[in-house]
Amino acid sequence: MSAERWNWLFAPARADLGFAVRTACAAILSLLIAMWMELGSPQWAPLTVWTVATASRGESFSKARWRLAGTVVGCGVGVALIAAFPQEAGLFFLCLALWTGVCCGLATAFDGYRSYGFLVASFTAAIVATDGIASPGDAFFIAMARGTYIALGILCEAVLAMLFSPGMRERARGALLTRLRGVSAMVRQKLENWHVAEPGPATESALLADIMTASARIEFDVLEMGPAAGRVADHARAAVADLLAGLARVRAGAPWASVLRRLDGGERHIEAIAAPRRGDRFRFRSRSVRQATQGLRNGARVAAGVLAASVIWYVTAWPSGIGFIAYVVLVYGLLATREVPVLASAAFARGAVWCAVVAAVYVLLIVPMVTAPEMLAFCLLVPMVVGGLAARTPRLANHAFSFNMFLPVLIGPSNAGRYDESAFLNGTMAFLAAVFFAGAMFRLVLPFRPDEHLRRTIGWAERRLPGLATGRSVPSARAWLMTNAESMVRAVRTGRGVREELLFAYFAAHMAVMVQGLCVIEIREAMAGGALPVPVARRLAAFLRVWTRNPARAAALVPALLRRAEMRAPAGEDLAAALRAIMLHDRSGAGGVSGR
Repeated sequence: MSAERWNWLFAPARADLGFAVRTACAAILSLLIAMWMELGSPQWAPLTVWTVATASRGESFSKARWRLAGTVVGCGVGVALIAAFPQEAGLFFLCLALWTGVCCGLATAFDGYRSYGFLVASFTAAIVATDGIASPGDAFFIAMARGTYIALGILCEAVLAMLFSPGMRERARGALLTRLRGVSAMVRQKLENWHVAEPGPATESALLADIMTASARIEFDVLEMGPAAGRVADHARAAVADLLAGLARVRAGAPWASVLRRLDGGERHIEAIAAPRRGDRFRFRSRSVRQATQGLRNGARVAAGVLAASVIWYVTAWPSGIGFIAYVVLVYGLLATREVPVLASAAFARGAVWCAVVAAVYVLLIVPMVTAPEMLAFCLLVPMVVGGLAARTPRLANHAFSFNMFLPVLIGPSNAGRYDESAFLNGTMAFLAAVFFAGAMFRLVLPFRPDEHLRRTIGWAERRLPGLATGRSVPSARAWLMTNAESMVRAVRTGRGVREELLFAYFAAHMAVMVQGLCVIEIREAMAGGALPVPVARRLAAFLRVWTRNPARAAALVPALLRRAEMRAPAGEDLAAALRAIMLHDRSGAGGVSGR
């Protein structure tokens, strides 16, 4: 094994080391406070710290608030389940499985950490409800304790992060501007070259990924800015949309002057961030699209897994079966919305094994010699810092995810004493069994198929085209571009295992559909603007109606439209380019790839 593979541990970057030390100290601080408060399960506080900790303060803010919201909802549902079915195990676990499946299905339909809030609601309800099985009368107090652990972990992580991140608000605006200006300059340079020579799908995919990566960071930078952000998020997303419009116009064969207008529009939005105006009321809204099929499959897979785990406990009467079910729901909640759950679960399982090994060393050898919580905290610092460094290493991120979260849970520090060996082995067996069980269910029950996902993605885009051409309401060009660009980038990321030529064939077909949709929207906007003569607007409307039914027949109408004086005028150059692009990227080519 090459020495470079261990640089993350023996020669870490300064930022990585800072993150690891900061988060480890926050986790240990939360553990000490929970033990000082004599809470029953103090190990859940450091778990929360590792859950919400990210390299970006904006990400941590977003994740923490949605985790808190999900915890409140999950605690309420957990208490309700215990109250409704105190003596009905079958109905209890059926409703728990349905709740978990619904939450994971809904999480698929949301972006960022909004989806995480649904996942937290699912496994918090499971933890509260399963903990309350032994003593249903204490379910409310269990829920309150669970909420206390969450709030304590979030608070400790936030305080340590603020101490380690002075001047965060000032740096956030500068970081956002640097990122947007860098992406804008890169896009302009590449499009100048592409205007002369058309690139391949791999090059287009890489550029699109860079643009959407910058877009994904906007929410977190704005959170770091706080109330002073104003309309920064709207201008930043509009700038990204203008960059996408420039890319699509080059793909459509539009005049370079038309492309420059879009790129210059993006520059103006970036400058509006650098020098905000008082009374700025600019708005920009966009949404990501998740196919309903993907959400239904995700929810059904999770519900089936929870039911299967419940049946295993019910049939075997395993003493640790309740903990096994809670761990299954927790693992599903952590991995269900990953883009490729099977791959994530494999790395997660390896991290879980390492977690169990290290926890065994601590429980059997180190904890018996510890006589004070402070000494325990000092002993835990080393594995937590190592886990934090691993979390900042991309190839080890999923390993560290399970290791960091569950190490304090398996060690189980307590004021009243410590785990005995049999209790530790039973708890660890339930944890590992849940991890491997969930991984097996990801592979066996409605497994994720990259090729099917590609077909669904492009099929969704193709089905939208007729509505763009003839529907009453038309989305803005920016919203259409943002939605399709994010879908394409996600499809390429999840396309592991698909042959490269087939993957990029799907990408090229989806890009063609996106360009067609943009051109249709521009034609509809020109028709609605009132600047076109009535006869021309009527001919364009007739062209769009024919095109939705028979593209080959619609092609015969294009030459007559292009001969109109309004199309040959400078103002009509964009309209003429849109007509040519619609016919150039005929839908029959995309449909052949998608199998429709």
